Amino acid sequence: MDTPEVSFIIPAYNESEVFPELVDRMNTLIDRIDKKSEVILIDDGSNDNTAFLMEELALKDPRYQCLFLSRNFGHQKALSAGLDFARGEYIMLLDADLQDPPEVYFNFIEKVEEGYDVVYGVRQNRKEGWIKRGFYNAFYTLLNKISNYPIPRDSGDFGMITRKVVEAINRNREESRFLRGLRSWVGFRQVGVTYERMERAAGVPKYTVKKLLKLALDGIFNFTTIPIKLLTISGSICIFSSLVYFVITVIRKYLYHDVPTGFTAILFTVILFGGFQLLSLGIIGEYIQRIFFQVKQRPLYFIRKKIVNGEEIL
Repeated sequence: MDTPEVSFIIPAYNESEVFPELVDRMNTLIDRIDKKSEVILIDDGSNDNTAFLMEELALKDPRYQCLFLSRNFGHQKALSAGLDFARGEYIMLLDADLQDPPEVYFNFIEKVEEGYDVVYGVRQNRKEGWIKRGFYNAFYTLLNKISNYPIPRDSGDFGMITRKVVEAINRNREESRFLRGLRSWVGFRQVGVTYERMERAAGVPKYTVKKLLKLALDGIFNFTTIPIKLLTISGSICIFSSLVYFVITVIRKYLYHDVPTGFTAILFTVILFGGFQLLSLGIIGEYIQRIFFQVKQRPLYFIRKKIVNGEEIL
């Protein structure tokens, strides 16, 4: 098979319910594209029949390439596997749940052909509940205020990048992956394209609250040093406040023979500073944990098998 011009990267984890519609939409899209295309499906350790459906499709249609990871490594690492494998000059990342419409390809490629290297989708009219939308808004607001490399609000991994951006991202082998942060960090010419985010076509969301929280923490701790700086500032304020209180106490003792008393005040102070110390250890621990996993230099993922150009490779 000739080298494709466009690569679509689609990770999937237990997406058997939406898979037939995904294939129909992708087939229709590929037939409309005037560039040679490939679709890279990554099975992220599914425990339903997603892997079987992928294998059946890829063996009869060489436009579909499949990577089967040895276990569930997570969405970000599954996308990273696709980026490592993609051969196209233009690479589009999307999810299997069809909340991000594949048809936005035409908006993306138009911007790329204008000279942009990164075109990211900006979500409008999200269909999630108001609580989830509120947390998303709070996260992006916080991240953009503290991050050293601003990440566009309401932008996810959905987008298109050129080959040189892929190669730049792939050189970063950090264990705690936050691809939209890496995409901002590598630079190049970037632009956003607004689109309406749809409801999930079928199945249930795979990003649980725990996974979303981990992703948020990876974004915060990987792309800013503000938490550590806040500890320094807060510690300095506490020390200064303690010195001021000590001076006041000495003055009252020797000039007015009046030493401040009060069990409640002492208890409050002990709890306050004890909580601050535990919070400080927790923040430092987050950085140490990431250093610990990074220095091991473990591979980001393992591939159990792959299907390339209609042939199975173990």
